[in-house]
Amino acid sequence: MRSILMTGCSSGIGYDAAHALKSQGWRVLATCRQQKDCDRLKGEGLESFVLDYEDPQSIKDAFDHAMTLTDGTLDALYNNGAYAIPAAVEDLPVEALRQNFEANFFGWHDLTRRVIPVMRRQGHGHIIQCSSVLGLVAMPWRGSYNSTKFALEGLTDTLRLEMRGTGIHIVTIEPGPITSDFRRNARLQFDKWIDWKASARADQYRNSLVPRLTNASKDPDKFELPSKAVSDILIKALNSSKPRAHYYVTMPTWIAAIARRLLPQRIIDYIMSKA
Repeated sequence: MRSILMTGCSSGIGYDAAHALKSQGWRVLATCRQQKDCDRLKGEGLESFVLDYEDPQSIKDAFDHAMTLTDGTLDALYNNGAYAIPAAVEDLPVEALRQNFEANFFGWHDLTRRVIPVMRRQGHGHIIQCSSVLGLVAMPWRGSYNSTKFALEGLTDTLRLEMRGTGIHIVTIEPGPITSDFRRNARLQFDKWIDWKASARADQYRNSLVPRLTNASKDPDKFELPSKAVSDILIKALNSSKPRAHYYVTMPTWIAAIARRLLPQRIIDYIMSKA
């Protein structure tokens, strides 16, 4: 039975992937940030325990527990857990950005570094990073998330080059809009960090961003796909002995990837400013 350590499994992409891989015969170690979510997943037949990317001790404890469960082996790592802090860059507190990088970037790097020696000893493994279309192109109001994903793309591309010949495959999945609790969770972060009423852009927040966050479940993106679309690609990458470096999920991601190669930046900026 192949084993995989997964993060961000409480809902959305991670939740669907955990159940999909279990149904495919994988031993799934499905982690969440909160114990209550782990308990829920255990009730659904999954092995689940806490891993919080913002807490280095939690990362260490979760990794050590995973190694105990698998007798020190691991076939795959799926870094997935992440969140956004929607706001104009000028209104984004430094501490908010720092915390977002802990959750979306530094915690991923910490866990990945712990896994690599295990896979080196085995001579094989897959490390899958769930990035985003927003790791390819920037969009307004998404500066915090954009910056974490752009950083992740660069770090992962470098790691892939360095892992050539080791038997460890490094893969990036770039989803576009996926049905999940992502916007609902983003609203929680927005309320925590952003004093939008004091912003020079208060009218824009009031007329655009706040209504969109408030109606997250009622206003789906027209290109939105279910989480299964990502799970299908994850399974494809894990089952491949020569996986692609990048897998695009949803039409917006394909369009963004093509546009980035073919269009002048000023045209891309114009299109993205209207998004």
